Amino acid sequence: MNKSYLIIAAFLGALSVMLGAFGAHGLKGKMPEDGLAIFETAVKYQFYHVFALLAAAIVNQFIPGSLLSWSGRCFVAGIVLFSGSLYLLSYFKMIGNTQMNWLGAVTPFGGLCFIAGWLLLAFAAIKN
Repeated sequence: MNKSYLIIAAFLGALSVMLGAFGAHGLKGKMPEDGLAIFETAVKYQFYHVFALLAAAIVNQFIPGSLLSWSGRCFVAGIVLFSGSLYLLSYFKMIGNTQMNWLGAVTPFGGLCFIAGWLLLAFAAIKN
């Protein structure tokens, strides 16, 4: 098992729950609806990919190799780029700063990292 990814997944999972609760209880009424929807999307995708990272860590115990290590890296990078850019975008929407809308252009790179992570996970299973 890749212990590092297991630890990272655990912390990112806890962070997902905290951010989800903060969004549901702390941001309602303080953030425009479109900003809140963006924030919720960020939390959802972060949480989904925490489970993907956990899967990569656990499967690595049975199918060791670099494909699973790269899969985990892609999931972490995807969380940072995809969810991170959406968190920032929702924050800037909340404070009314439209000059930071360019952050939306970063999000697809995180999505590509997620796709790569899933494909690498599949290729590791096929290769085995």
